[in-house]
Amino acid sequence: MAEQQAEKSSIQVIERMMSLLDVLADIQEPVSLKILAQNSGLHPSTAHRILAAMTGAAIVERNDAGAYTLGIRLLELGNIVKSRINIRQVALPYMQQLHEVVGEAVNLGIRHDDEIIYVERTSSGRSLIRVVYLVGGRAPLHLTSVGKLFLAADSAADVRAYAKRTGLPGKTPHSLTRLDTLEKELDKIRRHEFAHDNEEAEIGLRCVAAPVRNDEGQVVAGLSVSAPSDRHNPDWATPIKATASEISHALGFRKPSRK
Repeated sequence: MAEQQAEKSSIQVIERMMSLLDVLADIQEPVSLKILAQNSGLHPSTAHRILAAMTGAAIVERNDAGAYTLGIRLLELGNIVKSRINIRQVALPYMQQLHEVVGEAVNLGIRHDDEIIYVERTSSGRSLIRVVYLVGGRAPLHLTSVGKLFLAADSAADVRAYAKRTGLPGKTPHSLTRLDTLEKELDKIRRHEFAHDNEEAEIGLRCVAAPVRNDEGQVVAGLSVSAPSDRHNPDWATPIKATASEISHALGFRKPSRK
């Protein structure tokens, strides 16, 4: 009985500690004990006791005025977690769920210089395999929906440098081979947060993709659904964006709140 009570008390302390950390994370400036207690629902003496323990572990820092902020130890731990994250492992369960919804191939691509490399794929099993979307396959950025996401995240100067460097080669009559056309497409992507490939890399194949972001808000991957043109559904953009958002959240991304 005593052991169960001790375990319950330990869990309660952890829950209270997490509530204090949540308050500190939500408020950017140093927070007083009074506000911490009010926002976490804890008695001031309880909050003070837990904060003292967290301060000793550098999880929380206390300034000269007696206000609290998140501590450097959290940054150290966060960097360790970040270094161990494998995007493929994080994304795959979400990709499989999306595959069950749309019934077509779901792809995960990352950028390497001026190309996209596909690092994970769930096969539709309904049509012949498209070589460009095999795991390990590469394609120029401007010819794929995933690649366009990365170009849309670049500055205008970087996009122009990419165009000059590569010459914007085309593979089909639908390929975007002119800078002005590409720039208009990228502007649309920035506004809508998803990209299309309308038979630009391969005739008969259409794709739609949404960006995956890390904890710093940087685009680190693109999630896409590819299918033969006669099976393409424009409504896929909604579940693809939602799934990409879930993966981003799992990687630590938090969308800035509107003020």
